[in-house]
Amino acid sequence: MNARTSRRATQHIGELQKAQQQDEFRRALRGLLMRPSMSPDHADFPAVRRQAERLREWFARETGWPLHVDRESARLFKRPADLSDPTRGLHGYDRRRYVLLCLVCAVLERADPQITLQLIGERIVQQAADPALEALGFTFALRSASERRDLVAVCRTLLEQGVLARVAGEEENFIHESGWQQSDALYDVHRRLLAGLLAAVRGPSTWRAEEAPADTEARLRALVAEFAPDSEQGRRNAVRHHLARRLLDDPVLYVDTLDDEARAYFINQRGALASRLCEAAGLTAEQRAEGLALVDEHGQLTDVAMPAEGTEAHATLLVAEHLAQRLRQARVPVRVDEEAIALFLREAVGRYGRYWRKSARAPGAERELAGIAVGRLCQLGLLARKADGIHPLPAIARFSLGEAEVRGVPETDSLFLSDAAA
Repeated sequence: MNARTSRRATQHIGELQKAQQQDEFRRALRGLLMRPSMSPDHADFPAVRRQAERLREWFARETGWPLHVDRESARLFKRPADLSDPTRGLHGYDRRRYVLLCLVCAVLERADPQITLQLIGERIVQQAADPALEALGFTFALRSASERRDLVAVCRTLLEQGVLARVAGEEENFIHESGWQQSDALYDVHRRLLAGLLAAVRGPSTWRAEEAPADTEARLRALVAEFAPDSEQGRRNAVRHHLARRLLDDPVLYVDTLDDEARAYFINQRGALASRLCEAAGLTAEQRAEGLALVDEHGQLTDVAMPAEGTEAHATLLVAEHLAQRLRQARVPVRVDEEAIALFLREAVGRYGRYWRKSARAPGAERELAGIAVGRLCQLGLLARKADGIHPLPAIARFSLGEAEVRGVPETDSLFLSDAAA
């Protein structure tokens, strides 16, 4: 092999190594965006460990999100830029479940390395007897199926986050009225992940009673308030971080939701900003006059996929197309209500009902379908609920259906019988 051939081979190997490093960095970054709290058994954890330094630098520069990585866990402290977004939060959680989640975490903080579901419940009952909680109307006695269902939902959330790891048993029978006291599950407690569960800048327990923020909105702002240097560069960095967080964490960023300073920066810099984020995370930018969306063509970086399989997903797509058509025809802001959407779905049953599950074709089921569709479209930034009704937003225009054509499907089968999670 002559010198020129050797140099070419070395250069080719170097390019392959660089490409592999970039692919691993992108996979680790995408993994952290979807699972900010990551345990060692996660498929992307080895890549996160190897790329930790580069990931820390990237997140600090582009978003201002701190990243902590060690042998036991990885934690990206994602802090939302839009605290007023009503679609955020854990699925199926209400105020009561969030209180219960906090109490379970308090129990686990003082627990042994292993704990049972029964013992968690018993200690929550003891905590619920606190006069301060009783004064706020919170009660928990573990006697009703709904209380046990709430406890199981919280434990399953902590299992998903890696805070708990099931060693033996299962939770399902614990919910039922008969024999729940004989049903149990044993968990390992991962304290490192538990300690990093709260992504706040300042913990709520650090305020004295007389200094605590008065209402929920003020508390949310106080939890994530970050120091920003009082300089032109400091303010510019804060605006850039705010916009990058919105673009990575929200389905679409509309210009009219930004204040004057952020809007001016966004209009001037959105091309460069989108390019940097897309290159790192493997996304595609869709720029319109109304705003910008970073789209994952693989459909992985989303909590709600569209299109997707299942009756609800198909109904959601039909509603999106219907409202997009109305928006295009009107060329002015459109307002609808859930009753009108339910009526549209009732009419759609005649055309598509044989592909839906049986319960979705029953009289009255269209109202439930309408509520689910509206909720999904709000999460995707395609609709907005306001006091005067439901408003289609500009990004809904990207969803348009042609005539459906079904090939080779027996009459007894259905493309939409499966209700897989979107």
